[in-house]
Amino acid sequence: MNALNRQIDNLGLWLVWLIIAVTLVFLIAPIVVSILMSFDARSYLGRFPPTEFSFHWYERFFSDTYYLNGLTAAVSTFAGVSAAIVLDRYDFPGKQAIETVFLSPLVIPAVVVGFALLLFFALIGVFQGYPRLLAGHIIITFPYTVRTTLAGLTGIRRNLTEAAMTLGANEWQAFWDVTFPLARTGMIAGAVFAFAFSMDDVAVSLFLTSPDTYTLPVAMVSMMRTNFDLTIAAASVILMLFTIVLIVVLDWIIGLERVIGGGVYRS
Repeated sequence: MNALNRQIDNLGLWLVWLIIAVTLVFLIAPIVVSILMSFDARSYLGRFPPTEFSFHWYERFFSDTYYLNGLTAAVSTFAGVSAAIVLDRYDFPGKQAIETVFLSPLVIPAVVVGFALLLFFALIGVFQGYPRLLAGHIIITFPYTVRTTLAGLTGIRRNLTEAAMTLGANEWQAFWDVTFPLARTGMIAGAVFAFAFSMDDVAVSLFLTSPDTYTLPVAMVSMMRTNFDLTIAAASVILMLFTIVLIVVLDWIIGLERVIGGGVYRS
């Protein structure tokens, strides 16, 4: 009986490892194919693997101009941090309702948000792509900066700020010298999430783009529909490299564990 139980346990263990291996192959294989195909020297989409390698798809990618701008993350972070500080430090009627409104883009489908913004901008006569995209991306990234900053402010006792002001600091100095160092992990995490989500968004951007102003994901979707070539593979590799560099920089500056799960100061 014990031998049978051991065999069943061993079989279960091998089954678990098999599932893990299949999952890893399923996740990694498309990435490997994309990387190899992005260096394909052929001028068309041929069979895998490539017979010759070249950088001409990357040259073609950088020869085009796409909307790649960190302005969305900067504005969203500034607005989100300001809103979170007010929500955390002050009590006023309708506070919970305002917080719910700020976080509502998280639960509303992106397609609904994009279509609603398209109708709104048409109603007020804004037809230029850049201001529409900027406003739309601020709206969809704003909840991330508010939520993470509120998490970072949780646990920071108000008497720390009051003590700084008692020692001669004004309210602005107390914020920069006391509150900001303790809550900056949440603020930085919010900025990172805002930038990453803005870079990745397609649903909202599709409604707000114009012929001369669009985001990289929208350009990739358009290329897949009209002129599918391996520039998309090059763009995917560049985005992956950008993500890796961002993770390394975050880990070097503040640590990934703090960004992901430890953004709350505990006294």
